Amino acid sequence: MVFRKLGVSEEILKAIVELNFIEPSEIQEKAIPLVLAGKDVIGGSATGSGKTLVFASAIIQRTEKGKGIQSLVLTPTRELAEQITKTLRHFSKYKLLNIISVYGGVSIEPQISLLERADVVIGTPGRILDHLNRNTISLNKVKILVLDEADRMLDMGFIDDVDSIIKNVNKNRQTLLFSATISHDINYLAGRYMNNPVKVSAEEFVDPSKLKQFYYDVTFDKKFSLLVHLLKNETSKLVMVFCNTRKTADFVGKTLNKNNIEATAIHGGLTQNRRSNIMENFHKGKCFVLVCTDVAARGLDIKNISHVYNYDIPKTEKEYIHRIGRTARAGKDGKAISLLSQKDYENFKEIHKYHSEIQEEKLPEISMIYLRPFQRKRENRSWKFRGRFDRRGMGNRRDNMPRQSFFKRRRFP
Repeated sequence: MVFRKLGVSEEILKAIVELNFIEPSEIQEKAIPLVLAGKDVIGGSATGSGKTLVFASAIIQRTEKGKGIQSLVLTPTRELAEQITKTLRHFSKYKLLNIISVYGGVSIEPQISLLERADVVIGTPGRILDHLNRNTISLNKVKILVLDEADRMLDMGFIDDVDSIIKNVNKNRQTLLFSATISHDINYLAGRYMNNPVKVSAEEFVDPSKLKQFYYDVTFDKKFSLLVHLLKNETSKLVMVFCNTRKTADFVGKTLNKNNIEATAIHGGLTQNRRSNIMENFHKGKCFVLVCTDVAARGLDIKNISHVYNYDIPKTEKEYIHRIGRTARAGKDGKAISLLSQKDYENFKEIHKYHSEIQEEKLPEISMIYLRPFQRKRENRSWKFRGRFDRRGMGNRRDNMPRQSFFKRRRFP
């Protein structure tokens, strides 16, 4: 077996066979020998590339049952903490390690009890820091520290929390850092807390030749109608619809259901149990469309996503990359579809600088779905701006005038 040549133990190999893993991914092939040799490693790798097995191989082989917390994995979101915990339990089923996850949004008391017997802990920075402040967790026996999705943790403002946690971890440890992008802050953490780290990277897991990217330029009052039309007429498997705010995600999710499309919204405002149930149903294919915010969806490895819709255009090119990276995986075809109304133009302008391959699609004939309460609120809020001169060359044109090509109206430098 190829994994045996990488140095993976027999206990883990049995679990790998049961999970039907045949060949290691690029990041696994490059990084597993290094982590098993005890090296500090910086892994540049996207979600779904197989990096969990990389640090799992070291954690399982070096952790001894019943001798305190010897491995700590920090991750940005509750869902990712649960996902990693579940995966580590699969890989360690023949060693029977006590692996637990700790995160906010649920009662802290049961976690305190579980921590007393834990061998491996996977947690979010805020809750780990909370346990440290309460003296309910001890990290002085940690042999392996993993920072997973490190770029996202820093984007979410966790750098001070991560800094404080690392100061409490055993100095004589192995540190593994995984990140889709290597930023200045990532290099800061590496320089301060890692010992001669080896950098490895894997190619994008998404196949660019299999991914089609395009956009529709549509008035705001027709945007939702267009989404419904596409969901009903595109041949899809599982679908993710991205929104920029919780409020929009809730609106889109509820209104899709009212229009006979099975959809569920997920965001940070839901309870952890609710979020866990939603993800379980989506993984099992019980729900067709997942409407989500970037925070809720980041880091989750969800298979069989055929379409990604940007109902709102993300503010940064990095977020756009993370969104479209959900589809066109493992040799399968995928589509990334962006729906532009006037409020999305500025964000899309920045994204299109780096992604000129995004092509405009002609608007299909769609049946209007009237959302009067929501539309009236949006229209009233923006009414005072109508008729003002727009310095960028748009004049005082109203959004319901005849449409022209987005690029004819907005000249990019």
